[in-house]
Amino acid sequence: MISTKKNNHSAIAIIGILFFVFGFVTWLNGTLIPFLKLACELETDIQAFFVTFAFYMAYFFLAIPSSYIIKKTGFKNGMAWGLVVMAIGSIIFIPAANQRNFALFLTGLFVQGMGLALLQTASNPYITIIGPIESAAKRISIMGICNKIAGMLSPIILGTLVLKNAGKLQNDLTAATDAATKNVLLDEMAQRVIMPYIIITVVLVVLAILIKFSSLPEIDMDEDSTPATETKRTSVFQYPHLLLGVVCLFLYVGVEVLAGDAIGMYGLQMGMPLDETKYFTTFTLFAMLAGYIIGIFTIPKYCSQQKALAISAVLGVVFTTCIFATSGYTSITFIALLGLANALMWPAIFPLAIAGLGKFTKTGSAFLIMGIAGGAVVPLLYTTLRDKGVASNSAAFLICALPAYVYIFYYAVKGYSVGKQSITSSAIEVSTTEKALA
Repeated sequence: MISTKKNNHSAIAIIGILFFVFGFVTWLNGTLIPFLKLACELETDIQAFFVTFAFYMAYFFLAIPSSYIIKKTGFKNGMAWGLVVMAIGSIIFIPAANQRNFALFLTGLFVQGMGLALLQTASNPYITIIGPIESAAKRISIMGICNKIAGMLSPIILGTLVLKNAGKLQNDLTAATDAATKNVLLDEMAQRVIMPYIIITVVLVVLAILIKFSSLPEIDMDEDSTPATETKRTSVFQYPHLLLGVVCLFLYVGVEVLAGDAIGMYGLQMGMPLDETKYFTTFTLFAMLAGYIIGIFTIPKYCSQQKALAISAVLGVVFTTCIFATSGYTSITFIALLGLANALMWPAIFPLAIAGLGKFTKTGSAFLIMGIAGGAVVPLLYTTLRDKGVASNSAAFLICALPAYVYIFYYAVKGYSVGKQSITSSAIEVSTTEKALA
């Protein structure tokens, strides 16, 4: 535990910067999907959505190894290495753009995801335990604000740079009568992504150096803080509330990415111009930012953390139903409003799921980070159902999102407490769930 309030605030500020950075990088995907579909001449949206698949599947494969790396390096060095790996992934975009090679772009995205898996495996439990557990969700919400402000900026910045005059470019490509002219236009477009990713690479390397030599305090999580009655548990798999939480986080990230990254493609499917849809991700993230702010000021004064999670899940069900029942910009508005429904889910699910794990906290956190792979699976399922003709655009969205919100509601009212009865005390149950965000 951090010993002084000054160190605590300094550490929170440093982690806030990290959350800003990986929020910026993560939410670039919403712009990269239409950009790469156009630049790499992809035939279907299913191919384009491998952008999110490659990026988020890295979490699944690297979360557990990341926990072992952090055990060896410590939190601070682990975060620094995560930034370096992200920088390597970013620099791969340069040869990928020069060759307009989609597989190379996906490689860069996967490597970025590797770095983020390491960074998130370190930073999420760190911010959870850097202060009192009863205020963990408040700290995570502050991190979420940093993340989503960056996310709001990233599609605006990248969209302006790489999708400038996208409508005109599409018309020019359609009008091109020979392959040489078309290739020149596409090569010029692909080159637009090089300078932004050079800048991102430099920023990541500089941050890695700053983190390495920062005053960020190390935390010892190897001590067994599990209550005495829990000493019989010998495996992380003996904590049902954690395993149910992993599923919950998988589904939550899936619908979050669906609302954030797929909103633009949803609009394109309805005939909206790319010059408009490239900014739609920002609307979703603005709604998420509003949700974080509302949560900080209303929980637990007006409702508990579990109730907030349950209410968020109900809002998800309502908004998803409205998306299916409407069309045009009204439907897009309800997709953006899913950001409001999703905002408080990560801050609620993560501390509820790792509560009472004691010496298994690092491994449990890694399992939860693996759940981020939901961002790879759910959006790809949506576009596959739609493009294969199994369901309409709105029906495919409904099929993917509605069951997820129903499960999240279950976790909010019951799942978070399964298997916790023997933890004895309200020290974990009450402190984590009733006093969160205090």
